[in-house]
Amino acid sequence: MTKTINGIQVPQRADLVGSFLRPADLSDANRDEYVARVVQKQKELGYTLLTDGEFNRTFWHLDFFWGFGGVAHEAGGDVAFNGVTARLDRVYLTGKLTAQPHPFIEAYKRLKQLEDASHIAKLTVPSPAQFFQQLTIPQNFLGTKAIYPSTDDLIRDIAALYQDFIRQFYAAGGRYLQLDDCTWGAVVGDAASQRYQNLNCNLDFVKDQLLRVNNLALEGRPADLVVATHICRGNYHSTWFNSGAYDSVADWVFARENVDVLYLEYDDERSGGFEPLAKVGPDKHVVLGLITTKRPELEDEDTVITRIHEAAKYIPLERLSLSPQCGFASCAIGNKLTEEQQWAKLQLVKRIAERVWG
Repeated sequence: MTKTINGIQVPQRADLVGSFLRPADLSDANRDEYVARVVQKQKELGYTLLTDGEFNRTFWHLDFFWGFGGVAHEAGGDVAFNGVTARLDRVYLTGKLTAQPHPFIEAYKRLKQLEDASHIAKLTVPSPAQFFQQLTIPQNFLGTKAIYPSTDDLIRDIAALYQDFIRQFYAAGGRYLQLDDCTWGAVVGDAASQRYQNLNCNLDFVKDQLLRVNNLALEGRPADLVVATHICRGNYHSTWFNSGAYDSVADWVFARENVDVLYLEYDDERSGGFEPLAKVGPDKHVVLGLITTKRPELEDEDTVITRIHEAAKYIPLERLSLSPQCGFASCAIGNKLTEEQQWAKLQLVKRIAERVWG
């Protein structure tokens, strides 16, 4: 359901996920200047929830993980996407996980200085489940097991890290936190079922673990902190990691994950139909990601509006909003469109939202 932060209703009808295309000459010396520019552009386009474009990181997820104690990284964590190899880093444990002042908090404080009475600075970070999955993928499994023989202990320590991070975020004035989560998108569809079968893993048990670590991390959070999650099937240089409808995870994440807002990828047939939205808990708001960031072509406005009303058959229209399906640059490499095309996509979201909700 909608909430208010400093008198501002959230989420907005026209919304965005988080990342923006990086300027070619982005550096430590000019980062704050470029963040100020991208924030000003969001304001000019009429957006209320503002991000720093994730200009302070190379990867949407990995940079956040290595801000914790007990974590190291090195080159060589490549992942196969659809026809493309995503050039990532390998992130792994060197010891027990420990909380410490997180560098993302300082970046957030700089973003928050650009807030005003009409805008809210939101922070996007990978979900606890994403960190859990990173530490238990086949490449990391034995190393993690050597440090955490008990998976329950690993889940509890990840949750404790996030609880500490949330306290740091709240103390810095943060009131809107978005947890980006590819784990649910990675366990849907036939390919995922086969992948986990080959690993001799019970897929429902895996879903239980993902739900548990996410919910445990959110225990004790402040009542006025809005927590959203963005569910994705992969977004790297205009390619994707997995396909599959939400049906097989709706009973977990839609019904039982303790978040206020769900940002859902729905930009093409890989996401399936809207029927699983009937499982969304009555206390949650859904942001429909019907506009793609993977291609520059603009969607037909009437077609998008028709799809919004199709979704409203399963969840009331007043509990829906519109956004792109993902960010424009989940990693520094960015998607295959120009900055002008990026802004045109957000202008389209705004126009359609005004036609639907006024």
